[in-house]
Amino acid sequence: MFHTTFYLRRLHSLVGLLALGLVLFEHIFTNSMAIGGPKALNGALAMMELIPHPIFVAIEVTCIGVPLLFHAIYGIYIALQAKNNPSHYGYVRNWQFALQRWTAWYLVVFLLWHVFYLRIFVKGITGTPISYELLQTYFTSHPVFTVLYILGMFAAIFHFTNGITTFCMTWGIAKGPRVQSVINVLSMCLCAVLCLVTLVFMGSYFI
Repeated sequence: MFHTTFYLRRLHSLVGLLALGLVLFEHIFTNSMAIGGPKALNGALAMMELIPHPIFVAIEVTCIGVPLLFHAIYGIYIALQAKNNPSHYGYVRNWQFALQRWTAWYLVVFLLWHVFYLRIFVKGITGTPISYELLQTYFTSHPVFTVLYILGMFAAIFHFTNGITTFCMTWGIAKGPRVQSVINVLSMCLCAVLCLVTLVFMGSYFI
């Protein structure tokens, strides 16, 4: 018997790990160049512009856009069915389960805003290239948006790193509680490191 939900949940888990992971690491790596100043970040952005536009758009749509859209839509369906009660149970994994759902809701709104403003409006409609100077002006002039952006990055980082543990459990990679605990600790350590890197490169715009 073909269990649609069984395979959809595994596809949802796989797509989220690969698509969100790809976007997240590329985003953090590129933006971390801001630590080296305008020349370093603008050089990294210029490297991406070397990819022919039709190929770049095709990659964005097929490798990022469609997978993330599927992950978001099916994720909303899962979240609406989930029963979170972290205050009642109080143990770590239950809080992480709840945070996974809460960050998902935040990310839906955050990514719509972030992609529309920078990718579609600024770069696509106005034709303004993304640069260190542009981002510095934007962040230093809009402190509220800066806070929302940092929270969005933190949400994406936690959602991805906590998803590593969930992925390993869903796919049967981590079968015992001890292995699951080790993977969870390593995932949260990665979460802390990526959040720290985010704070450092964001802080570089204000120095």
